[in-house]
Amino acid sequence: MLIQQRTIIVQPGNSDKVVERFSKEGPLDGMEGLIDVTVMVNKRSKEAEEVVVFIRWESEQAWKNWEKSPEHLAGHRNSKGQERPEYVISSNVSMFDVKKVRPGQFGK
Repeated sequence: MLIQQRTIIVQPGNSDKVVERFSKEGPLDGMEGLIDVTVMVNKRSKEAEEVVVFIRWESEQAWKNWEKSPEHLAGHRNSKGQERPEYVISSNVSMFDVKKVRPGQFGK
């Protein structure tokens, strides 16, 4: 399993805009190998809000297939040259190769 983690830090009061963007259905949802998309918000800081998006893939190859898909490439072409919204403070993407998933007692 491969997990792509996107962390987006936004000005207070703006996390709902990011949540809405990542909650909409789109071409990603039909990709073979996509397990799920989880969107979380941390509002504990008064200075900023943090939105974390986990995109879980069955394999690295499934993610690579998405990256080179016509739909994904078209999305990047359409947004090329656009500045990120002013309420976005920072954005970071990390990739994790999952080595072990251990279900809890009630998840079996």
